[in-house]
Amino acid sequence: MSLGALMRGEKRARSTSSQVHMSKDVDWQMLDKSRFFFLGAALFSGVSTALYPIVVLKTRQQVSPTHVSCAKISLAIARLEGLKGFYKGFGTSLLGTIPARALYMTALEITKSSVGQATVRLGLSDTTSMAVSNGAAGLTSAVAAQVVWTPIDVVSQRLMVQGDLSMSKHVPGVISSCRYTNGLDAFRKILYTDGPRGFYRGFGLSLLTYAPSNAVWWASYSLSQKKIWSRFTGPGGRKEDARGSVAVQALSAATASGCSALITMPVDTIKTRLQVLDAEENGRRRAMTVMQTVKSLMREGGFGACYRGLGPRWVSMSMSATTMITTYEFLKRLSTKKQR
Repeated sequence: MSLGALMRGEKRARSTSSQVHMSKDVDWQMLDKSRFFFLGAALFSGVSTALYPIVVLKTRQQVSPTHVSCAKISLAIARLEGLKGFYKGFGTSLLGTIPARALYMTALEITKSSVGQATVRLGLSDTTSMAVSNGAAGLTSAVAAQVVWTPIDVVSQRLMVQGDLSMSKHVPGVISSCRYTNGLDAFRKILYTDGPRGFYRGFGLSLLTYAPSNAVWWASYSLSQKKIWSRFTGPGGRKEDARGSVAVQALSAATASGCSALITMPVDTIKTRLQVLDAEENGRRRAMTVMQTVKSLMREGGFGACYRGLGPRWVSMSMSATTMITTYEFLKRLSTKKQR
């Protein structure tokens, strides 16, 4: 993505009439940073607000001891909890999303720019350089963001599942976490019962889930974008317009998201349960281990239980990626420094 302009500068002499003319990308050095972060917080908060109910459905399916359809969960929430049931933990999630997104975008753009320049010096091809720089950027940005996102996930997901009737069904050795009145109350109780490490339950699995998948997503996105655009423009090699650019970005994002959701679903389910559920031994509550979580899932429904919530997660990831990437590209252009 961000290497397109840099690569074309070095390879313009070898261009042919059939070359795909992708628009010049906005690099890190070209951005007005204060505007970038301010507008980014506003735009991404809006996207998170729209997609949050799907995340609630996905989380409830993952921790349910039996398979419950999204339709039944949605109706139950609407009937028993009202609209606010779809936004449990949203305040906590939104509060953490802003710094996490800032970390994510900073790491993404800086890594992409640095690795991109290094691959050019190494003489790698345009396609290879784009894949390598975007993959490296996806990896580092995911690791940076998880430092903030994991504690926010732990708190917000516990709030999400409160009021879920399926959680009252008894599963031997597994209990739901204690009751919380709000995000601050959850923070205090987790700190009291588990200490600071309680906020990083599933941190290793979060990295295992998001770091590789993020690297693959960004690499796949850059390659998909180039491939789809080459088909979209046809042999004439016409320049892209604004509508065509958004369409290609959205389709590329959705393509990259579908496979990522399918591959990482079992690990995400285990991670979510680690963060939300507790084990009970001799009447005492304590954090579950990965092995206990896996055994519990196998008892409940075999390997298929690891894919509970796949539908909402697939939809959420595809919609999120599509809206996020188009918003992100739009944000970068809004934040470009004015040329003097």
